[in-house]
Amino acid sequence: MFRIMDDDESKTLDFKEFQKGLNDFGVAVEKEEALKIFSLLDQDGGGTIDFDEFLTALRPPMSNARKQVISEAFRKLDKTGDGVVTIEDLQNVYNAKHHPKYRNGEWSEDQVFRAFLDNFDSPYDKDGKVTLEEFINYYSGVSASIDSDAYFVVMMRNAWKL
Repeated sequence: MFRIMDDDESKTLDFKEFQKGLNDFGVAVEKEEALKIFSLLDQDGGGTIDFDEFLTALRPPMSNARKQVISEAFRKLDKTGDGVVTIEDLQNVYNAKHHPKYRNGEWSEDQVFRAFLDNFDSPYDKDGKVTLEEFINYYSGVSASIDSDAYFVVMMRNAWKL
């Protein structure tokens, strides 16, 4: 849907493309209502909707069981218990020396840790610190592709050795 709406292939939707896209897909709304929806989707307030913003808006809500296991994994990473996962937290739970780019000398341990954190960090504010909200946001994307709560919980428990 996003690619079809992205007429200029900029990988973002401006309001004109968004409004035309709604119309093309048979969603008849007044301009004012379309503008309200557009503003809600434009999370960073940049005047366009990027693919991540679009996907975030379409994700179904997660069950409490999923949120709980995600929180458990976050607490495991957050060794200091301050609500933020940093490189210092990772040093006790993630062995960078097994990473291929560390092994071939391309990256330092800190670069491996930073790349790991960047997976979970907000795409709008890559600060090397991951909050519970950012961690949950990352896993809500994973969650959207898994139908069964039981399977998601087992996958998380196995992945994080919970």
